[in-house]
Amino acid sequence: MKKYFSQTTFLAIIACLLWSSAFVGVKIGLKYQTPLQFAGIRFVISGLILLPVIHNFKRFRKEVRENFVYVCLIAFLQVVLQYSLFYMGISLLPASISAMIIGSSPLFISLVAHFFVSGDRMDWFKTGSILLGILGVAVITLGRKSLPPGAEIAMTGVILLILNNLVSGITNVVIARKRHSISPLVLTSASLFLGGAILLAVSYPLEGVPLQVFPPEYFVALAWLSFLSAAAISIWNTLLRRVSVKVSELNIWKFLIPVSGAILSYLILPDESPDAVSVSGMILIGLSLVILSISHRNRNRNREKILQST
Repeated sequence: MKKYFSQTTFLAIIACLLWSSAFVGVKIGLKYQTPLQFAGIRFVISGLILLPVIHNFKRFRKEVRENFVYVCLIAFLQVVLQYSLFYMGISLLPASISAMIIGSSPLFISLVAHFFVSGDRMDWFKTGSILLGILGVAVITLGRKSLPPGAEIAMTGVILLILNNLVSGITNVVIARKRHSISPLVLTSASLFLGGAILLAVSYPLEGVPLQVFPPEYFVALAWLSFLSAAAISIWNTLLRRVSVKVSELNIWKFLIPVSGAILSYLILPDESPDAVSVSGMILIGLSLVILSISHRNRNRNREKILQST
Protein backbone atom coordinates (compact mmCIF):
# COMPACT_ATOMS: atom_id res chain seq x y z
CA MET A 1 0.00 0.00 0.00
CA LYS A 2 2.83 2.40 0.87
CA LYS A 3 4.45 1.68 -2.51
CA TYR A 4 1.17 2.56 -4.27
CA PHE A 5 0.89 5.90 -2.47
CA SER A 6 4.44 6.79 -3.56
CA GLN A 7 3.81 6.08 -7.26
CA THR A 8 4.24 9.02 -9.62
CA THR A 9 0.77 8.67 -11.16
CA PHE A 10 -0.99 8.65 -7.78
CA LEU A 11 0.95 11.66 -6.48
CA ALA A 12 0.46 13.61 -9.73
CA ILE A 13 -3.31 13.08 -9.51
CA ILE A 14 -3.36 14.23 -5.87
CA ALA A 15 -1.43 17.42 -6.74
CA CYS A 16 -3.76 18.21 -9.65
CA LEU A 17 -6.86 17.60 -7.51
CA LEU A 18 -5.48 20.00 -4.91
CA TRP A 19 -4.79 22.67 -7.54
CA SER A 20 -8.28 22.28 -9.00
CA SER A 21 -9.80 23.27 -5.65
CA ALA A 22 -7.93 26.58 -5.56
CA PHE A 23 -10.32 28.53 -7.78
CA VAL A 24 -13.10 28.73 -5.17
CA GLY A 25 -10.65 29.83 -2.46
CA VAL A 26 -9.11 32.51 -4.66
CA LYS A 27 -12.55 33.81 -5.60
CA ILE A 28 -13.49 34.12 -1.91
CA GLY A 29 -10.19 35.73 -0.88
CA LEU A 30 -10.24 38.33 -3.63
CA LYS A 31 -13.61 39.60 -2.39
CA TYR A 32 -11.79 41.02 0.63
CA GLN A 33 -8.16 41.62 -0.40
CA THR A 34 -6.17 42.80 -3.40
CA PRO A 35 -4.51 40.11 -5.60
CA LEU A 36 -0.82 40.68 -4.84
CA GLN A 37 -1.34 41.00 -1.08
CA PHE A 38 -3.59 37.95 -0.92
CA ALA A 39 -1.09 35.90 -2.92
CA GLY A 40 1.86 37.20 -0.91
CA ILE A 41 0.31 36.25 2.45
CA ARG A 42 -0.80 32.89 1.05
CA PHE A 43 2.68 31.92 -0.16
CA VAL A 44 4.47 33.18 2.96
CA ILE A 45 2.20 30.99 5.09
CA SER A 46 2.72 28.07 2.66
CA GLY A 47 6.47 28.33 3.10
CA LEU A 48 6.16 28.41 6.89
CA ILE A 49 3.78 25.42 6.95
CA LEU A 50 6.53 23.17 5.59
CA LEU A 51 9.11 24.02 8.27
CA PRO A 52 7.75 21.54 10.87
CA VAL A 53 7.70 18.84 8.17
CA ILE A 54 11.37 19.43 7.39
CA HIS A 55 12.25 18.92 11.11
CA ASN A 56 15.95 19.71 10.84
CA PHE A 57 16.23 23.50 10.76
CA LYS A 58 20.04 23.36 10.61
CA ARG A 59 19.82 21.33 7.41
CA PHE A 60 17.26 23.81 6.06
CA ARG A 61 19.59 26.78 6.64
CA LYS A 62 22.58 24.89 5.23
CA GLU A 63 20.84 23.86 2.02
CA VAL A 64 19.30 27.31 1.47
CA ARG A 65 22.65 29.01 2.09
CA GLU A 66 24.48 26.69 -0.32
CA ASN A 67 21.79 27.08 -3.02
CA PHE A 68 20.63 30.63 -2.34
CA VAL A 69 20.87 31.85 -5.95
CA TYR A 70 18.93 28.79 -7.14
CA VAL A 71 16.24 29.29 -4.47
CA CYS A 72 15.89 32.95 -5.53
CA LEU A 73 15.56 31.88 -9.18
CA ILE A 74 12.76 29.40 -8.38
CA ALA A 75 11.01 31.94 -6.12
CA PHE A 76 11.10 34.48 -8.93
CA LEU A 77 9.98 32.08 -11.69
CA GLN A 78 7.48 29.89 -9.82
CA VAL A 79 5.86 32.49 -7.58
CA VAL A 80 6.53 36.11 -8.57
CA LEU A 81 6.71 35.97 -12.37
CA GLN A 82 4.11 33.25 -13.02
CA TYR A 83 1.61 34.77 -10.61
CA SER A 84 2.05 38.27 -12.04
CA LEU A 85 1.65 37.10 -15.64
CA PHE A 86 -1.37 35.02 -14.69
CA TYR A 87 -3.29 37.83 -13.01
CA MET A 88 -2.37 40.46 -15.58
CA GLY A 89 -3.47 38.10 -18.34
CA ILE A 90 -6.83 37.07 -16.89
CA SER A 91 -7.66 40.70 -16.11
CA LEU A 92 -7.63 41.42 -19.87
CA LEU A 93 -9.56 38.38 -21.11
CA PRO A 94 -12.94 36.69 -20.67
CA ALA A 95 -12.76 33.88 -18.12
CA SER A 96 -13.50 31.18 -20.71
CA ILE A 97 -10.61 32.19 -22.97
CA SER A 98 -8.26 32.53 -19.98
CA ALA A 99 -9.14 29.04 -18.77
CA MET A 100 -8.57 27.55 -22.21
CA ILE A 101 -5.12 29.13 -22.60
CA ILE A 102 -4.04 28.09 -19.10
CA GLY A 103 -5.48 24.63 -19.77
CA SER A 104 -3.13 24.27 -22.75
CA SER A 105 -0.05 24.62 -20.53
CA PRO A 106 1.03 20.95 -20.96
CA LEU A 107 1.68 21.67 -24.65
CA PHE A 108 4.00 24.60 -23.90
CA ILE A 109 5.77 22.69 -21.11
CA SER A 110 6.29 19.71 -23.44
CA LEU A 111 7.75 22.00 -26.11
CA VAL A 112 10.20 23.52 -23.63
CA ALA A 113 11.20 20.03 -22.44
CA HIS A 114 11.57 18.86 -26.05
CA PHE A 115 14.26 21.46 -26.75
CA PHE A 116 16.01 21.66 -23.37
CA VAL A 117 15.78 18.22 -21.72
CA SER A 118 17.75 15.34 -23.17
CA GLY A 119 15.60 12.25 -23.70
CA ASP A 120 12.27 14.10 -23.31
CA ARG A 121 11.30 14.46 -26.95
CA MET A 122 7.83 14.76 -28.44
CA ASP A 123 6.49 11.66 -30.21
CA TRP A 124 3.20 10.82 -31.93
CA PHE A 125 1.61 9.34 -28.79
CA LYS A 126 2.59 12.30 -26.63
CA THR A 127 1.56 14.86 -29.25
CA GLY A 128 -1.81 13.15 -29.74
CA SER A 129 -2.37 13.03 -25.98
CA ILE A 130 -1.64 16.74 -25.60
CA LEU A 131 -3.83 17.80 -28.54
CA LEU A 132 -6.75 15.68 -27.30
CA GLY A 133 -6.34 17.16 -23.83
CA ILE A 134 -6.35 20.73 -25.18
CA LEU A 135 -9.46 19.94 -27.22
CA GLY A 136 -11.14 18.58 -24.09
CA VAL A 137 -10.25 21.71 -22.12
CA ALA A 138 -11.64 23.89 -24.93
CA VAL A 139 -14.91 21.92 -25.02
CA ILE A 140 -15.39 22.09 -21.23
CA THR A 141 -14.45 25.77 -21.00
CA LEU A 142 -16.38 27.15 -23.96
CA GLY A 143 -19.32 24.85 -23.30
CA ARG A 144 -19.75 26.04 -19.71
CA LYS A 145 -19.61 29.75 -20.36
CA SER A 146 -19.90 31.61 -23.64
CA LEU A 147 -18.31 34.96 -24.27
CA PRO A 148 -20.30 37.93 -22.95
CA PRO A 149 -21.94 40.12 -25.61
CA GLY A 150 -19.46 42.47 -27.23
CA ALA A 151 -16.41 40.88 -25.56
CA GLU A 152 -13.19 41.12 -27.52
CA ILE A 153 -10.10 38.97 -27.10
CA ALA A 154 -7.24 41.27 -26.04
CA MET A 155 -4.03 40.11 -27.72
CA THR A 156 -1.97 41.45 -24.81
CA GLY A 157 -3.82 39.17 -22.42
CA VAL A 158 -3.30 36.17 -24.70
CA ILE A 159 0.43 36.91 -24.93
CA LEU A 160 0.73 37.28 -21.15
CA LEU A 161 -0.95 33.92 -20.50
CA ILE A 162 1.17 32.21 -23.16
CA LEU A 163 4.25 33.68 -21.46
CA ASN A 164 2.90 32.31 -18.17
CA ASN A 165 2.76 28.84 -19.74
CA LEU A 166 6.29 29.17 -21.10
CA VAL A 167 7.62 30.33 -17.72
CA SER A 168 5.89 27.31 -16.14
CA GLY A 169 7.70 25.06 -18.61
CA ILE A 170 11.06 26.71 -17.93
CA THR A 171 10.53 26.37 -14.17
CA ASN A 172 9.69 22.67 -14.50
CA VAL A 173 12.82 22.06 -16.57
CA VAL A 174 15.07 24.02 -14.19
CA ILE A 175 13.80 22.03 -11.19
CA ALA A 176 14.07 18.69 -13.02
CA ARG A 177 17.69 19.34 -14.06
CA LYS A 178 18.94 20.13 -10.55
CA ARG A 179 18.12 16.96 -8.63
CA HIS A 180 20.55 16.43 -5.78
CA SER A 181 21.94 19.59 -4.18
CA ILE A 182 18.77 20.68 -2.32
CA SER A 183 15.80 18.62 -1.09
CA PRO A 184 12.37 19.29 -2.65
CA LEU A 185 10.78 20.28 0.68
CA VAL A 186 13.53 22.77 1.49
CA LEU A 187 13.34 24.23 -2.03
CA THR A 188 9.55 24.53 -1.87
CA SER A 189 9.47 26.07 1.61
CA ALA A 190 12.22 28.61 0.95
CA SER A 191 11.03 29.62 -2.54
CA LEU A 192 7.38 30.01 -1.50
CA PHE A 193 8.30 32.11 1.52
CA LEU A 194 10.73 34.29 -0.43
CA GLY A 195 8.38 34.67 -3.42
CA GLY A 196 5.48 35.55 -1.13
CA ALA A 197 7.59 38.12 0.72
CA ILE A 198 8.54 39.75 -2.59
CA LEU A 199 4.88 39.90 -3.67
CA LEU A 200 3.93 41.48 -0.35
CA ALA A 201 6.72 44.05 -0.60
CA VAL A 202 5.62 45.00 -4.11
CA SER A 203 1.91 45.03 -3.20
CA TYR A 204 1.93 47.75 -0.55
CA PRO A 205 3.13 50.63 -2.77
CA LEU A 206 0.94 49.37 -5.65
CA GLU A 207 -2.22 48.33 -3.80
CA GLY A 208 -2.06 50.22 -0.50
CA VAL A 209 -2.34 48.95 3.08
CA PRO A 210 -5.52 47.02 3.96
CA LEU A 211 -7.47 48.50 6.88
CA GLN A 212 -10.63 46.37 6.93
CA VAL A 213 -11.48 43.52 9.31
CA PHE A 214 -11.70 40.19 7.48
CA PRO A 215 -14.63 37.77 8.03
CA PRO A 216 -14.18 34.07 8.94
CA GLU A 217 -14.66 32.84 5.35
CA TYR A 218 -11.58 34.84 4.29
CA PHE A 219 -9.42 33.03 6.85
CA VAL A 220 -10.86 29.65 5.87
CA ALA A 221 -10.03 30.35 2.22
CA LEU A 222 -6.54 31.59 3.11
CA ALA A 223 -5.83 28.55 5.28
CA TRP A 224 -6.93 26.11 2.58
CA LEU A 225 -5.01 27.88 -0.20
CA SER A 226 -1.87 28.03 1.95
CA PHE A 227 -2.10 24.31 2.70
CA LEU A 228 -2.79 23.23 -0.88
CA SER A 229 0.06 25.38 -2.24
CA ALA A 230 2.50 23.84 0.23
CA ALA A 231 1.26 20.31 -0.44
CA ALA A 232 0.77 20.43 -4.23
CA ILE A 233 4.00 22.27 -5.04
CA SER A 234 6.00 20.01 -2.70
CA ILE A 235 4.59 16.95 -4.43
CA TRP A 236 5.23 18.39 -7.89
CA ASN A 237 8.80 19.47 -7.13
CA THR A 238 9.50 16.01 -5.69
CA LEU A 239 8.17 14.29 -8.81
CA LEU A 240 10.11 16.58 -11.15
CA ARG A 241 13.35 15.48 -9.50
CA ARG A 242 12.73 11.76 -9.95
CA VAL A 243 15.12 10.36 -12.53
CA SER A 244 12.42 8.20 -14.14
CA VAL A 245 9.99 11.11 -14.58
CA LYS A 246 9.80 13.06 -17.84
CA VAL A 247 8.71 16.69 -17.52
CA SER A 248 6.36 16.54 -20.52
CA GLU A 249 4.59 13.34 -19.44
CA LEU A 250 4.15 14.52 -15.85
CA ASN A 251 2.53 17.78 -16.90
CA ILE A 252 -0.06 16.07 -19.09
CA TRP A 253 -1.76 15.10 -15.82
CA LYS A 254 -2.60 18.79 -15.42
CA PHE A 255 -5.43 18.18 -17.86
CA LEU A 256 -7.23 16.73 -14.83
CA ILE A 257 -7.45 20.20 -13.28
CA PRO A 258 -10.29 21.57 -15.47
CA VAL A 259 -12.15 18.23 -15.18
CA SER A 260 -11.90 18.19 -11.40
CA GLY A 261 -12.69 21.91 -11.24
CA ALA A 262 -15.85 21.38 -13.29
CA ILE A 263 -16.95 18.46 -11.12
CA LEU A 264 -16.36 20.47 -7.94
CA SER A 265 -18.42 23.34 -9.33
CA TYR A 266 -21.26 20.92 -10.07
CA LEU A 267 -21.14 19.63 -6.49
CA ILE A 268 -20.69 22.97 -4.69
CA LEU A 269 -22.35 25.68 -6.77
CA PRO A 270 -26.17 25.53 -7.00
CA ASP A 271 -26.33 27.09 -10.47
CA GLU A 272 -23.85 24.64 -12.04
CA SER A 273 -24.84 21.25 -13.47
CA PRO A 274 -23.26 18.80 -15.95
CA ASP A 275 -24.31 18.86 -19.58
CA ALA A 276 -23.51 16.89 -22.73
CA VAL A 277 -20.83 19.35 -23.87
CA SER A 278 -18.91 19.26 -20.58
CA VAL A 279 -19.13 15.46 -20.37
CA SER A 280 -17.80 15.24 -23.95
CA GLY A 281 -14.82 17.39 -22.97
CA MET A 282 -14.12 15.17 -19.96
CA ILE A 283 -14.21 12.07 -22.19
CA LEU A 284 -11.66 13.66 -24.55
CA ILE A 285 -9.36 14.43 -21.62
CA GLY A 286 -9.80 10.86 -20.39
CA LEU A 287 -8.76 9.57 -23.81
CA SER A 288 -5.70 11.83 -23.75
CA LEU A 289 -4.60 10.27 -20.45
CA VAL A 290 -5.19 6.77 -21.86
CA ILE A 291 -2.93 7.59 -24.80
CA LEU A 292 -0.33 8.92 -22.36
CA SER A 293 -0.51 5.65 -20.42
CA ILE A 294 0.00 3.63 -23.63
CA SER A 295 3.00 5.79 -24.56
CA HIS A 296 4.51 5.35 -21.10
CA ARG A 297 3.94 1.57 -21.22
CA ASN A 298 5.52 1.28 -24.68
CA ARG A 299 8.53 3.29 -23.58
CA ASN A 300 9.06 1.06 -20.55
CA ARG A 301 8.67 -2.08 -22.70
CA ASN A 302 11.26 -0.82 -25.20
CA ARG A 303 13.62 0.04 -22.38
CA GLU A 304 13.31 -3.48 -20.96
CA LYS A 305 14.03 -4.99 -24.40
CA ILE A 306 17.15 -2.88 -24.73
CA LEU A 307 18.34 -3.92 -21.28
CA GLN A 308 17.68 -7.61 -22.02
CA SER A 309 19.60 -7.45 -25.29
CA THR A 310 22.73 -5.96 -23.70
